[in-house]
Amino acid sequence: MKKNHTLHLLLVEDNPADVRLTREAIKECTLKEQIVLHVVSDGEEALRYLHHQPPYEESTLPDLILLDLNLPKKDGREVLTVIKQHQTLRRIPVIVLTTSNARRDVLDTYDLHANCFITKPVDIRQFIAIFQSIETFWFQVVQLPMHL
Repeated sequence: MKKNHTLHLLLVEDNPADVRLTREAIKECTLKEQIVLHVVSDGEEALRYLHHQPPYEESTLPDLILLDLNLPKKDGREVLTVIKQHQTLRRIPVIVLTTSNARRDVLDTYDLHANCFITKPVDIRQFIAIFQSIETFWFQVVQLPMHL
């Protein structure tokens, strides 16, 4: 990744407390000045954002999507299905970040081509550590398709 390149992160999360946790975790990141967090609170809103539909006509496609599974309107599985069937969107890495640790949820999301599955920890220090791992791997190690 190029130095000082803006990193767009889309968080699809309906729980305000988890949104706050994510914002706090970003403050602890090495690349915090480069990360722009976009937040939508349900599956339908996520798809409008990704397809540049009102009110997101000017939205920037994210470099990475953090997707909760249990969302109102369209759940995370439905959103993931649409993303991975779309010619351009399917290139965006999707991290399922959810409270579930059910074996069925893990298998189902990988069957839908999620790039990884992470169970949200309840402890803020653990959440920050996980987010720093995400930052290191996805923003410092991996070559993201949206930057090519």
